[in-house]
Amino acid sequence: MEQNLVFAALIFVLILFAWGKWRHDLVALMALFFLVVTGIVAPDEAFSGFAHPAVITVAAVLIIGKALEYSGIVDLIGRWVAKAGNNLTLQIFALSALVAVASAFMNNVGALAILMPVAIQLSRKGGHPPSYLLMPVAFASLFGGMITLIGTPPNIIIASFRASHSGEPFSMFDFAPVGLALSILGIIFIALVGWRLLPKRKSPKSGKDLFNIDDYIAEIHARKDSLATGKTLQELIEMSKADIQILGLVRNNQRIHAPQFSETLQNKDILIIETAADELKTFIDDTGLVIGSNKKFRIDAEGSDRIAITEAIVTSESSLIGQSASSLKMRSRYGINILAIARKDRKILRRIDRVHFKSGDVLLLQGREHLLHDTIQAMDCLPLAQRELKLGYKTKIPTALSLFGISIILVVSGILPVDISFSIAAVAMVVAGVLPINEMYKSIDWPVIVLLAAMIPFGMAMENTGGAKSIAEMVVLYGETLQPWALLTMIMIITILLSSIINNAATVVLMAPIVLGISQSLDYAADPFLMTVAVGASSAFLTPIGHQSNTLVMGPGGYKFTDYTLMGLPIVILICLAGIPMIMYFWPLQ
Repeated sequence: MEQNLVFAALIFVLILFAWGKWRHDLVALMALFFLVVTGIVAPDEAFSGFAHPAVITVAAVLIIGKALEYSGIVDLIGRWVAKAGNNLTLQIFALSALVAVASAFMNNVGALAILMPVAIQLSRKGGHPPSYLLMPVAFASLFGGMITLIGTPPNIIIASFRASHSGEPFSMFDFAPVGLALSILGIIFIALVGWRLLPKRKSPKSGKDLFNIDDYIAEIHARKDSLATGKTLQELIEMSKADIQILGLVRNNQRIHAPQFSETLQNKDILIIETAADELKTFIDDTGLVIGSNKKFRIDAEGSDRIAITEAIVTSESSLIGQSASSLKMRSRYGINILAIARKDRKILRRIDRVHFKSGDVLLLQGREHLLHDTIQAMDCLPLAQRELKLGYKTKIPTALSLFGISIILVVSGILPVDISFSIAAVAMVVAGVLPINEMYKSIDWPVIVLLAAMIPFGMAMENTGGAKSIAEMVVLYGETLQPWALLTMIMIITILLSSIINNAATVVLMAPIVLGISQSLDYAADPFLMTVAVGASSAFLTPIGHQSNTLVMGPGGYKFTDYTLMGLPIVILICLAGIPMIMYFWPLQ
């Protein structure tokens, strides 16, 4: 009976994860509470996951990663890469290698966030479509996570499962023989072949133009002195050389969908149009209409003569998600106007100020130049422009590297366990002034922490009720005639498919108990099976929703859902063909 309830909860979790209506951490908590109410998980063990070494390690690594970002080391290296020539293959290789190395020791998304503006700057400088650079850099961040224990949360979780099974966790660089080899092969493939499989998007006209987004939705206001006021929509379109699409017209707070071209534009009307950023500027200049909010910045305010427009992308941790500009009172709270929104996976049907923000949305923002960067950071968004080095932090690079190096030595030498060593390093980074104390808790990806803490008791319930063993026996029954390499390949493919639709950390929690059962039933060593799951969980290359890095570049790169599969599928095949033999070589089955 208990086993059936666990399976029911498992199906429930997988369906909701794939649906994506609710966040993964909320779904995991719902499943955990279900198991507690049904008596499968004891109430005093419900929140034991929060004290699990894997969860503590993930939190500490996120803090250390943010400290390394604040130290300025990756920014400094990024500026060196920005000086590379115009050879696209060389640029992609250099950026991908840098992101992979950074991702091996810090949060994947953090490394990507630092180097995305560099990639965009290189695309502008060389006149290349940004779509050629952004997905390779995002995929390289996933490869980098395969190299070390702290490269990605799945590796930390896998190490904890090994510790519970054999008494010893994987060490810091146990993942390197396979992970480093796959990273090198993957980056070489991306630099030589992969980017050629990507769509060619329209390039910005000059380095001064805003970053080109194909699907900006903007509101254009008519006023008495506009050249276009009093003209029909057809005449309005003919006034400008800009390529625009009129989606709607708002008059007296009433929206007219797909208005007729014979409709006359009146004072205070609002046009809802779809166009690219550079086309938007041309349209405004040609017609005399006004973009976005009619609210203006006070002319007597400090810095009012330096009003700037910039773009930012909404991250998965942003407080904007699920809110709208109207509900947030964005103008009064943050001192900015939101001029337009770009979203790649669907059309925006609401008024701009009523659109509920999603991860991956690109926002066109207007505000005082000297405050824009801090405002974007306060909203947990990423600027899509090359950032300068953080003043005052360059001298912290030796301190950050020293503290991080000492923590790694303590782990590798076995003096301290990884959760203790990295927790000490995280606190030391703050005490030493590398990371501002107010950024310490903000740097932790709390949804991931809650997801792990809720899923760990769920995974234990699968083991304790025999659910994992039953699934393992089923796999063994149908796969006992398979050669070991074929069995590992099947496990890797299943793990990759799961990690492409649900969180990779959750994938590991679900798959690890199952593969341990399979290895025991077949009398094989557990390590190759666990390593297969670790590699598969880090190979979410097939969809934009498989990993946050993939989602972040979707809007800026102008990608469609199928673009990820187009480039990701050959990479997945490469990982299976090269990864399985290497896993069996470095981690023998017997």
